[in-house]
Amino acid sequence: MLTIEKIETANKSQVKRFVQLPHRLYRNCPQWVPPLDIDAYAQLDPKKHPFYEHSDVEFFLAVREGRDVGRIAAIENKPFNNYHGTREADFYFFECENDPEASSALFKTVFDWAKSRGLNRVIGPKGMGPLDGYGTLVFGYEHRQTMSMLNYNFPYYVQLIEAQGFEKEVDFVSCYLPADQFQIPERVERIARRALERGGLQVKKFKDKKELVAWSPRIGEAYNKAFVRNWEYYPFTPREIKFVVDNIMTIADHRLIKIILHGEEVVGFLFAFHDVSAALQRAKGKLLPFGLPDLLLDLRRTHTVSVNGMGILPEFQGHGGNAILYAEMGETLLNFKQFTHIEMTQVAETTEQMRADLKNLNGIEYKNNRVYHKNL
Repeated sequence: MLTIEKIETANKSQVKRFVQLPHRLYRNCPQWVPPLDIDAYAQLDPKKHPFYEHSDVEFFLAVREGRDVGRIAAIENKPFNNYHGTREADFYFFECENDPEASSALFKTVFDWAKSRGLNRVIGPKGMGPLDGYGTLVFGYEHRQTMSMLNYNFPYYVQLIEAQGFEKEVDFVSCYLPADQFQIPERVERIARRALERGGLQVKKFKDKKELVAWSPRIGEAYNKAFVRNWEYYPFTPREIKFVVDNIMTIADHRLIKIILHGEEVVGFLFAFHDVSAALQRAKGKLLPFGLPDLLLDLRRTHTVSVNGMGILPEFQGHGGNAILYAEMGETLLNFKQFTHIEMTQVAETTEQMRADLKNLNGIEYKNNRVYHKNL
């Protein structure tokens, strides 16, 4: 017999079952990278995650004869709906055995939940903020997940989701840029030089982590403004901005974070990170006793750098800001003397110019995460 169980976030036993289910499903999957427990549990803690201050999330488990076989979250992002004039619900954290009955029951729960709130459309996978990767993987299953910046899932997830009547909303493409093939086009270098010489723009680099952290509030403000035209945009609260930036600063190397200034205003940024996916796999969600030391060692061992945050304020797009960011990305890859390639993660297919630019840089599109929609 199959039942759907609502998770009470104050019930530690239920929360643990929800968080740990993927560890069993992907136990023998060499591509899956588990999130750190501290992050996974925070997502189900209304006292820790700022999303709960303005929106609603409920979590559900599918249980068959006492065994957890699937999970999902139903989300109402109220600021997003208010900003866009929509009545959408999101689904996220969907994990399931290859069990059509269980997946149908989970999605029916989300549909009923949305209808009870007067919502008329369901979108997903789409989580509780920009730190949650978008979409279901539909291409690139043979490649290891990029830390927790991207979602990973088995190929059968596509069939389970599409069987519920979901259709494509938007794809997020990730690119691989090998160092031995990476080349900044002369045109891009010329535009970048001109913008720096005549456009009043300058690149700010940080001398140490302390200086980077001191700049973090201003970087957060720019982050909130830069994506105003993006599909997934909604205005973050001050605590959401702090939550995002604090998480970024925890793992940031000051040498890999660049910002663009116009006078004293932060108008662009490039967030790059050492890819420590292998260490996260070995940690299995645990920082102690061995996970943290191994992660610190992997910062020096990894040959991959992941770019998961690159933006320029709309008013500076088309004025050389993007060219400066690409030039700085090239400097990171070619001059850091550690990396053999860059992963550019989750570029929305709607950002046609950026995708064209990445192809001009000899980028290879090798992963695709798809967001779906269904009208109720």
